[in-house]
Amino acid sequence: MRPRQAFGQLPVSRFRWRRLPLVPGVLAFGALMVLGCVPGAERHRASAPPRWTSRAIPEAKGEVKEVDGKRVQIRYKDDAFSAITANFERWPTYAYDDTRKFPPLNRISMPSVKGDPRRGRELFIARDKAPCTGCHLIPGDDVWPAGSVGPDLSVIGDRRLPDQYLFDFVWDARLFLPNPTMPPWGTSGILSPEETVHIVAFLQTLKGSPPFVPPPEKDPARNPHTRPRVALYWGDNLDPATNPAILLAESGLAVWSAKGPSGKACVDCHEGGLEKAMKGVATQYPKYLPAYRRVMSIEDYLTVHAPERTGNEMLAQSPAHLAMAILIKMQSNGMPVNVDVTSPEARAAYERGRALYYQRVGQRNHACADCHDTDRGAGRYAGARVLSVAQTGMTKHFPVWFTIPRTIWSIRTRFQFCMLPLGTNYLAADASEYADLELYLTAFDNGKPMSVPGIR
Repeated sequence: MRPRQAFGQLPVSRFRWRRLPLVPGVLAFGALMVLGCVPGAERHRASAPPRWTSRAIPEAKGEVKEVDGKRVQIRYKDDAFSAITANFERWPTYAYDDTRKFPPLNRISMPSVKGDPRRGRELFIARDKAPCTGCHLIPGDDVWPAGSVGPDLSVIGDRRLPDQYLFDFVWDARLFLPNPTMPPWGTSGILSPEETVHIVAFLQTLKGSPPFVPPPEKDPARNPHTRPRVALYWGDNLDPATNPAILLAESGLAVWSAKGPSGKACVDCHEGGLEKAMKGVATQYPKYLPAYRRVMSIEDYLTVHAPERTGNEMLAQSPAHLAMAILIKMQSNGMPVNVDVTSPEARAAYERGRALYYQRVGQRNHACADCHDTDRGAGRYAGARVLSVAQTGMTKHFPVWFTIPRTIWSIRTRFQFCMLPLGTNYLAADASEYADLELYLTAFDNGKPMSVPGIR
């Protein structure tokens, strides 16, 4: 692979490449109503690494503090994060020392109140509740974009399912399925018993085209089960005219050459220049580092290595930190990912990461696998977006420029953002748990060429 100067004096290697029946049929309905599965045999989780003291900017630490008499998690100021203001500290997280458990199965009697279908429809599409339309299609032009993670419910009323059954399924699908993708809306406290009754009343009205409901969706472009899967194209991610993240990497050159209190700069220790010294380095991360007794990504390592060598602070998720991470990873562009998952320490971390991937957390009792395994949500529409498949690789292009929040996210920022819709507070960006999870996911990218920074 022939390296070339992409812009200014920034060296970058480029690589262009093409891109159980209650009534007849009830259990059959249950299998369709919620995608549920057991993720294979349980594996023993290896002992966790020692507690890690975060070296991140305040917004990336995930700390909960009291502000104006209210406990809140200190989060990033990006719109994507600030839009979710709830503090989820009562719900379990991915932290290895977190002993909180999601409430057990909770079957309750259906309240003897009259359900209001109109109120039920409002709740079904309410964004502060789910919305249910993120996974299920129902009739109506106001239902856009609907998802296909769950089945089309446009005529579910024609199934003549008992009200109590529908109530139980919405309240807590674990009553019928061992590992459901649908959250236990009632047990979690997101829906009250009365609200669940209203939703049941609404579902029972979905019978083809009665006066109350519009006809089922006929437009294949609006129906998530038939909507075309058009590949998104953001342009050449290594073109600085297209990808603002590359411009940030330019500032990394100044960090690379800046002497710290120790009198040394990165350039003083890495002979041969940036392109030669860092070529292929990023392909081996995350990896286990004995000196720190944990797995580290490039980003994790920078937070400790830079201060130790130069005396300059490099907090995780700071502009200088992201710039250096991009700059270093770009020197491996076009080279195949080659992370170790076979040595004893790496294998233990891989198994911990795998366990986290399947672990349920948060108010919605969700796991990463619920969105990113093909026997659950992966490859289907969740609202407007198709959920990516973990096994095809998800990490080789991070950090990325995200066009909607118009900012650069590392894979850890992406992990942190994923936590909030699950109803759980995120951990520090440099947490050992996220490093293990990143190793597990990066293993799926082994053998595939790096292309950093990406665009989404």
